[in-house]
Amino acid sequence: MKPIKDRHGVIRNKPVILYEDRHILVAVKPPGMLSQGDITRAPDMLTEIKKILWEKSGQTRRPFLALVHRLDRPTSGLMVFARSSKAASRLAKAFRERQVVREYVAITRGIPEETGFFTDSISIEKEKNGRVQVSRNQMPDRKKWREASLSWKRLSIDWQREESLLLVTLSTGRKHQIRAQFAASKMPLLGDRRYGKGDARDRNVPTVALHACRLTFTHPVSKTVYTFKSMPDINPSFSDQDGIVLKGALERNKPDLLSQSP
Repeated sequence: MKPIKDRHGVIRNKPVILYEDRHILVAVKPPGMLSQGDITRAPDMLTEIKKILWEKSGQTRRPFLALVHRLDRPTSGLMVFARSSKAASRLAKAFRERQVVREYVAITRGIPEETGFFTDSISIEKEKNGRVQVSRNQMPDRKKWREASLSWKRLSIDWQREESLLLVTLSTGRKHQIRAQFAASKMPLLGDRRYGKGDARDRNVPTVALHACRLTFTHPVSKTVYTFKSMPDINPSFSDQDGIVLKGALERNKPDLLSQSP
C-alpha cells in the first residue's frame, strides 16, 4: 500500500501520542496503518508505539502495551491502549459493555436524514470478497451474526456532489461496521475501496473518508472521565472546511458521558 500524504503533501506514517500515564495511552492512527500486526508485516500501531516507548525509556525490557479495540486499516483517528494488565481487562470490559463513547466523522456518497440510526446484523463468518454482510431482517442466527447499531447527525451537505459530512456515534464496534452499514443503505463512504462506488470521485481521494474524532471513557484506575478529540487533518480525504465544521459540531454536541480533559 502506498504511503498516504496529508493535505499538505506530508507523509504521516507514525502514530501521534496525545496522552500517556502508567495505565493508558491515547494515540492517533494515520490512515493506511494496521491496528495490530498481521502476516503482511506492514507497520502497525501496537508495534510502532511499543518502539517509541522502548526508545524513550532507555530500558532493555520492552514496555507492556495491550490492544483493547481496533480501527480498520484505511481509517484514521483515535485509539486507546492499555499500559497495565489491570487497565487492559477493565478497558476491554468497558468496550464490551458499551461504556465507551466512540464518535467518527465521515463523508457519505449520498444525503441521509438530518439525524438517524441503523440497527442491523453483521456477519461474523469469513467475509465474502473481503466484505462483511449486512442483514436488515429480524435477528438471524446468533452463531453467525452480531447486532450492529450506530446513530448519526448530519453536519453539512455538498449538493453539487451529493455528499454529506456526518458525525457518527457507534453503539457497537463490529468489523467494517460504519462502512458496511452506510453502503447497505446505498450511501457508501467516500474513497472506500471495499464498499464504495469505485468511480472517478472515489479514486480521486487516497483513502476512506472516515476518522475517529472523539473518544470518551472512564479511566480504568483513577475513574476520571476523559474525552480526547482529533481533527481529520491527518486524513487527506477531508477538506479544511470539513475540519472547521466538525470542530464547531464537537463544541455544540457533547458526548453522553460527563467529560474532563486530562
